[in-house]
Amino acid sequence: MDLTKPIRRIVTGNDASGRSRIIEDGESPSVRTLPERPGYRVTNLWAIDSAPANIDGPDLVTGLKGVLPPKNGSVLRIIDIPPEPKDPAERERAMKASFGKLFADAHHAPKPGQHPGMHKTSTVDYAIMLSGELVAIMDEEEVTMRAGDVLIQRGTNHGWSNRSDKPARIAFILLDAADDAP
Repeated sequence: MDLTKPIRRIVTGNDASGRSRIIEDGESPSVRTLPERPGYRVTNLWAIDSAPANIDGPDLVTGLKGVLPPKNGSVLRIIDIPPEPKDPAERERAMKASFGKLFADAHHAPKPGQHPGMHKTSTVDYAIMLSGELVAIMDEEEVTMRAGDVLIQRGTNHGWSNRSDKPARIAFILLDAADDAP
């Protein structure tokens, strides 16, 4: 898998007579990179602002700010994550650059000694490893994910670490959730 190529987004729809067709085929209009972290790329592919979804709803990805989906909605994104710097000070700088610019709306308060990318969101996330490997870090333990693995993240404090020597690609579907759900 070539992680340098843009991600192709194909969107379907129905024409005036109800026949299905491709209405868009090309790069996503919502791609963010960070000069401070070469190789890190967030591609937002689709977002909705209601559940159940409006099948003919508008494309909301260009209006997304931060990591969270729209209220009562969801977002599909793919993130390319380069290997983490081995030096702890450089890793801290890289994580702060990532969170400061892209994830300002996530609760980011790592405790001393924790991975600097630890954060929490009021979402249920489906994380699907596409290529490479990432370590999913929780407060009490961690697990290495490889291509084909799926993690269901349910509003927990967590972080992602690429400890390998190759880039990783992971897809996320984030669903807005209530903090006080039973």
